[in-house]
Amino acid sequence: MTSETGTHTSTSTSTSTTTSVSPSVSTPEPADLPLAPGRWALDPYHSAVGFVIRHLGISKVRGHFARFDAELTVGSTVDDCAVTATVAVDSIDTGNADRDAHVLAPDMLDVARRPTLAFRSTRIRGEGADWVLEGELTLGDVTRNVTFDVEFGGAEDSLADGRRHAGFEANGEIRRSDFGLDFAPGILGDVLKIQLDLQFVAPEPQDA
Repeated sequence: MTSETGTHTSTSTSTSTTTSVSPSVSTPEPADLPLAPGRWALDPYHSAVGFVIRHLGISKVRGHFARFDAELTVGSTVDDCAVTATVAVDSIDTGNADRDAHVLAPDMLDVARRPTLAFRSTRIRGEGADWVLEGELTLGDVTRNVTFDVEFGGAEDSLADGRRHAGFEANGEIRRSDFGLDFAPGILGDVLKIQLDLQFVAPEPQDA
């Protein structure tokens, strides 16, 4: 779950036709994942990248990133599928502009050194609605392994653009100390929960 980030103010679709063809010329699709092969682009207006972190150990602060992009590459088998994503760190929004500016400062996230959060998958496994996405998450010069539990919400043709859309919900967590983010101990928790709602649009035939 890399290109210029998709922007919305808050880290792709085919139609099916029934024809009489020989099974030998039908397009293969990954088992249990009914998505046409090709590069599925993110629909940023129906997607979100959120996070949750504990404050003082007694409550949770929630936020999101406003600018991000992702691409789902579907191959002929699950082993041939891949996800990449980028998030613009300076688009963080916790609902408090002063707090966001402080978090981005050199003594905290230091956005000048860490402008982008990047993900690339290393393994995808599962079936039906339940999947596991494993990959590498990079912030600044630090890369760590991360695992997301993914729910495949299904795929439908959109009346708006006539293309097929596929939806996913993913949840995972990281320890910020693993990325050298050890500021505010005792105030902010170490575990950061990541919550993703991603919708992808099937490729145009020439982009498959």
